[in-house]
Amino acid sequence: MILSSDTAEETKQPAMSTIAADAKAEHFELNNGTIRVTVTNYGATITSLYVPDKHGKVADVVLGFDSIEAYVKDNAPYFGCIVGRVANRIKEGKFHLNGVDYSLPINNGPNSLHGGNKGFDKVVWDVVEHKDGEQPSITFKYESHDGEEGYPGDVFVTATYTLTSSKTLRLDMEAVPKNKTTPINLAHHTYWNLAGHSSGNVLEHLVQISGSQITPVDENSIPTGEFLPVKGTAFDFTSEKKVGSSIREVPGLGYDHNYVLDSGEKKEGLKHVAKVKDPSSSRVLHLWTDAPGVQFYTANYVNGVRGKGGAVYEKHPGLCLETQGFPNAINQPNFPPIVVVPGDKYKHSMLFEFSVE
Repeated sequence: MILSSDTAEETKQPAMSTIAADAKAEHFELNNGTIRVTVTNYGATITSLYVPDKHGKVADVVLGFDSIEAYVKDNAPYFGCIVGRVANRIKEGKFHLNGVDYSLPINNGPNSLHGGNKGFDKVVWDVVEHKDGEQPSITFKYESHDGEEGYPGDVFVTATYTLTSSKTLRLDMEAVPKNKTTPINLAHHTYWNLAGHSSGNVLEHLVQISGSQITPVDENSIPTGEFLPVKGTAFDFTSEKKVGSSIREVPGLGYDHNYVLDSGEKKEGLKHVAKVKDPSSSRVLHLWTDAPGVQFYTANYVNGVRGKGGAVYEKHPGLCLETQGFPNAINQPNFPPIVVVPGDKYKHSMLFEFSVE
């Protein structure tokens, strides 16, 4: 991926009342006859994703809103978007780089989360290309300017969603710093409910995560710098188990932790992240990436949010698997680096593979 715990992450976010007058946010569709995805250039966000169950019945398996305006005005808890310039938390919104101290907006307890008050999820991206055919795709781009949300340097960012086969969606993210060294750590923040977005909680979903360690956190959800083996703990998803089986043993309201991904099975050059299965529909999602970690989040702070089709998302209505560099990596020298220099390119890919079993 990179070169070369979300605490009240999903509490209400600062609202933006309007979209800039010169920017146009729209919906776009990718459809290959089996998978149908709707995306918007507001936040490069997936707003719906339809896949079949064991009987061929399709359902929308991602949480979200009906209208773009709802994402803008209704304090969306990062539904389906790309977050950046730096995903997850930076301790106290501060870091030191190349002799300069940087301060970022504080928007999550004492920390800066997901790029600040107006991260990449709250801007309108340009549409570079939208293709139909056997492998429909759409590419978005965004130029982040020097000083935006406190970060150094101009950065050119692209994100391409492609239906690469009848059962796979691929996301390729790239970012190139133009004139200053800067931290970059993008993440995709879809909330999955394989029974259907309006079907209730995901506590019966079965999950397996290809990570034998987590990065434990302090009281403010900042990693301590340690690596904790999950064996014998509530965090152990090395074998498939129900989301709800140990969730009450987790400090806080549920899972919101970074897993260190193991180097194991690979597909298209990407390592396996997780398997998710909904027993009721038999829908299965396998996720693959080249990132070093994944934030497993059980929507602990989504409660009473009115979503698509009048659905009300109560507690644990979905789960997130946010592949990423480690939280607060800019301040943890023993974590994989997230600093990118001009002339180098940040790359991060995700492959979502859908099936039934």
